[in-house]
Amino acid sequence: MDFLATLFTDFGAQILSTVTAAFAIAAIGLNLHFGYTGLLNIGQAGFMLLGAYGFAITIRFGGPFWLGVLVAIVAAVIFALILGLPTLKLRGYYLAIVTIAAAEILRIVGGNQSLGPVTGGVAGIGNQVYSPAFTALSPFPQDGSFSLGPYTYPLTVGDSWYLRIVSWIVLALVAVLVLLLMRSPWGRTIRGIREDEDAVRSLGKNVYLYKMQALILGGVIGALGGMLFVLGTSVQPDSLGRSTTFLLYTIVLLGGAATVFGPVLGAVLYFMVIIGLQDVVGQFVPPEIMSQQQVPQFGYIVVGIGLMLLVIFRPQGILGNKKELSFGD
Repeated sequence: MDFLATLFTDFGAQILSTVTAAFAIAAIGLNLHFGYTGLLNIGQAGFMLLGAYGFAITIRFGGPFWLGVLVAIVAAVIFALILGLPTLKLRGYYLAIVTIAAAEILRIVGGNQSLGPVTGGVAGIGNQVYSPAFTALSPFPQDGSFSLGPYTYPLTVGDSWYLRIVSWIVLALVAVLVLLLMRSPWGRTIRGIREDEDAVRSLGKNVYLYKMQALILGGVIGALGGMLFVLGTSVQPDSLGRSTTFLLYTIVLLGGAATVFGPVLGAVLYFMVIIGLQDVVGQFVPPEIMSQQQVPQFGYIVVGIGLMLLVIFRPQGILGNKKELSFGD
């Protein structure tokens, strides 16, 4: 019983965490690209990293919090334009090639030691540089903590209730925004582009413009996820690399592509699996067979196998509608 109580307590803590909310937000942006518009973006981590850098660097050089948010959003818009202008008029996997290359360029440039005074190089930018600008906006006291059941966190500073509340509020607002957009004529148009862009073009719609709008909006949402993610940790280029984009695809496909709440469910389930494996291994597996340091790698194997089984037996994901979209169709 003690193990089960610990397990469910850890599940709740992971659900409340900023990391889960941040990845759910970024996955919603990716879902707007892939699930709704049919754009194969393999560089969503680049939007997250660019949003994190734009926010952190602005505050590092004396800018206020809201200017940092604005710079991150503008940087994501410019990045989307740079990626989309030469590729969205083409068919096939050109966008996938460009986005994965561009995201890697951002990661490599961010880790360049010659840019250390700006980006922090490989060490990145610690959150003590930019988090005070965020915590200064908190309506809660700067010191002290608050307990809700088994969960006790600081009110404002560090991994706090304030950060968690803001993260989940932003996630709720993004989800509602996408829900409203998908029920609008704009949303129906980009769904049509995913199914048959020639048919949409025959109706007089500017397919290129709609694709660009979707790419920009999904990228901005990804940048917001990146900002929230680094508020609880630090800006490090290698923490938002290729594996992050594939993790986001796992989240989208698990919860259900072309659904508003699928990425949220996918993020929650993914991190619950990871934390559950850590608890199970720590409780039942001897250290000589598998150490705690090996659990993350084992978790990736389990999630990968689960994803393969999902694609085979339920390709639309948990919440997806098979009549609308199936991965691989």
